[in-house]
Amino acid sequence: MSRNNEELAGCTLLGNQGTKYPTDYAPEVLETFENKHPDNDYVVTFTCPEFTSLCPKTGQPDFAKIIINYIPGRLMVESKSLKLYLFSFRNHGDFHEDCVNIIMKDLVKLMQPRYLEVIGLFTPRGGISIYPFASYADADHDELRRARMLAAFRNDF
Repeated sequence: MSRNNEELAGCTLLGNQGTKYPTDYAPEVLETFENKHPDNDYVVTFTCPEFTSLCPKTGQPDFAKIIINYIPGRLMVESKSLKLYLFSFRNHGDFHEDCVNIIMKDLVKLMQPRYLEVIGLFTPRGGISIYPFASYADADHDELRRARMLAAFRNDF
């Protein structure tokens, strides 16, 4: 069962040859589409191995692999818009923990997923790696959130 044009109406970036890459933090580029399987709990994973942001104090670049796992509700995030959104952090000055929490909150606001987690695997700076983990769950998935939070303490991603 293919998607029709009406179902794809909110996906304006996908297939657009005139894509403009935002140079500043841009949550407004995020787009959604309807989940065709809202009765199923299933996991969608995005991996962004080339995430960059800036240190808010020094302005030096920080590099990370960002992993986003979510169980969709009614809406799903469109992947090209997510790519552009994550790219918009390139000139954004914030600490690692802030970036991960901002991403989590923006995606929760956008989609109202059943469960969502964002993991930031930042490369070492001064000999220390920072791996922030932020998660959200609706009432039916709070046990999963607690288990994943516990696993994060052991780095069992």
